[in-house]
Amino acid sequence: MRVLVTGATGTVGRHVVDGLLRSGASVRALTRSPETAGLPGEVDVVRGDLTLPESVQPALADVDRLYLFPVPETAEAVMGLAAKAGVRRVVVLSSVSAEYAEGDLSGDQHRAVEAAVEASGIEWTHVRPGEFMANLLFLWAPFVKAEGVVRAPYGDAESAMVHEADIADVAVRALLEDGHAGAKYSLTGPEALTKVEQVRILGEVLGREVRFEELTREQTRELWIGQGMPPEAVDWLLTPPPKAVVGPTAEQVTGRPARTFAQWVADHRADFG
Repeated sequence: MRVLVTGATGTVGRHVVDGLLRSGASVRALTRSPETAGLPGEVDVVRGDLTLPESVQPALADVDRLYLFPVPETAEAVMGLAAKAGVRRVVVLSSVSAEYAEGDLSGDQHRAVEAAVEASGIEWTHVRPGEFMANLLFLWAPFVKAEGVVRAPYGDAESAMVHEADIADVAVRALLEDGHAGAKYSLTGPEALTKVEQVRILGEVLGREVRFEELTREQTRELWIGQGMPPEAVDWLLTPPPKAVVGPTAEQVTGRPARTFAQWVADHRADFG
């Protein structure tokens, strides 16, 4: 069995590669820059770009299963190539936003990928995580490292963020095991925490003081756009969050407890300085 992992150097993709290797699968990884991928030596690293479907075609040769990173603009073309190549199973990195009402920016994009996969005739599973803990590497880590401070809006709003390794564990199970065809696995973390509580845990795990400074919506928008985030994505992220609900976690698929926020901070201690 050979599995093609797209987005193999990404936040979740690296964990998918590692999980497949631990299970003894033959792994081929698609990346735009094989020379800097930094993947394990036993991985067959090939050049390709999901935004250019023709570049993906060679990587699909002799592939039985596919882990698909979501690129809505080309998902239909990529899945057409996968079907012609004989791929029998695909697991999609989607998002819980695919469950949102039509007109939601993220939801519409992820639904488009899911629809293309479902129309391909290939057996499929959708993995739909909620908010990634890993988002904080971009939003918080530089400021914690430099100043010992987190600046963010909605300090009292709860979220049930999910560890990227839990997302990957579910994807690996769905790729390798039978019984997941047609499943739509929505995933949260195991606990609902406010940003203030997250910052407290962050400081406790790091063993130093980390302060929380509440920003207004307008201040946050200016900060994030200044960091290079697209304005439409910023506006989507700044939608006032609904009440957090701890929903299904990776444990229901993997049989192992979902990782906590404290575990995630410990895993990324070096990123916070």
